[in-house]
Amino acid sequence: MSVSCTPELHPPEFDVDQRWVEGWARVPIPYQSPGEGRTHGIACSRTGDVFVICQAVPSVLRFDSTGKLLDRWGEYPGAHGLTLAEEDGREVLWVTDEFSGNVEKCSLEGKALQSLSRPGHPAYENTPYCPTWIAVDEIRHGGQGDVWVADGYGAELVHHFRADGSYHQTLDGTEGGGRFSCPHGLAFDTRSGHAPLLYIADRGNRRFQVYDRSGRFQKLVGADFLSSPDSIVFHGTKAVVPELFGRVLILDREDRLEMTLGENPTLDHSSSGWANSASKVPGIFNSPHACAVDESGNLYVAEWRIGGRLIKIENLFQPSEPKLQPPLL
Repeated sequence: MSVSCTPELHPPEFDVDQRWVEGWARVPIPYQSPGEGRTHGIACSRTGDVFVICQAVPSVLRFDSTGKLLDRWGEYPGAHGLTLAEEDGREVLWVTDEFSGNVEKCSLEGKALQSLSRPGHPAYENTPYCPTWIAVDEIRHGGQGDVWVADGYGAELVHHFRADGSYHQTLDGTEGGGRFSCPHGLAFDTRSGHAPLLYIADRGNRRFQVYDRSGRFQKLVGADFLSSPDSIVFHGTKAVVPELFGRVLILDREDRLEMTLGENPTLDHSSSGWANSASKVPGIFNSPHACAVDESGNLYVAEWRIGGRLIKIENLFQPSEPKLQPPLL
């Protein structure tokens, strides 16, 4: 599984298989939750530590870059989304719990700093609230610190909160490409040269719907090549998309498909329990659910299966360049 030559990826002779680190880190056992240790979210800090959220207790695991477990904290039975953001020079983590509806901001050490209540939207008179992911419009990228919450497993809506936690508005997809079907993950595009835009993984419709920071629809992305986008992360001018049905995609600055990693040609996702019955084969993905890239250019992938699966692909990208100033809007 080799990669093509681009400005930020390593040259053609670079072999991803040789850089694939299977079982780079592991979820401690036993699993003390109905989720049975499924790994759902992953994020990297400036120091190179890697945070993983899994459906176990404790739910948030902190590893160093070698996979050594440094810390664990939190009790989120429905642990799902994990987003690292920066505010006032300090890194924080946002966590979503799909079972309890808890949406919480924490310090990297696990201290609760803020929580968001379920929005008072009429959809929740008859539908459960099951938040799946968070995106923050960070001040360092020209935003106001507003928070966007995807309810991918409940009413299939995306909610916009101000930085102080007050509810502002809701998107349902009809403003743009059509009604959302499992708006699973979301993130603000921080690629150099782009004004920040909100990418929403409209997984059931196999595409991204893209909005500006005010909630105005801008475009659709990937309808011609996506199959099951879970979320998206940005690194330099690249975007990384984990797809639940067994592959990870790299997109260029213009959202064109540039590379496919670890595609599983034999995966049968139509059967019950498919993610757990499929074998773990180095170089082949099973059920990518979230990705993160550290400042050294290493890619980390968390997969959705009992016991979790954490994969590291070393030096996929060139190391990060110096931080750019926020774009003028």
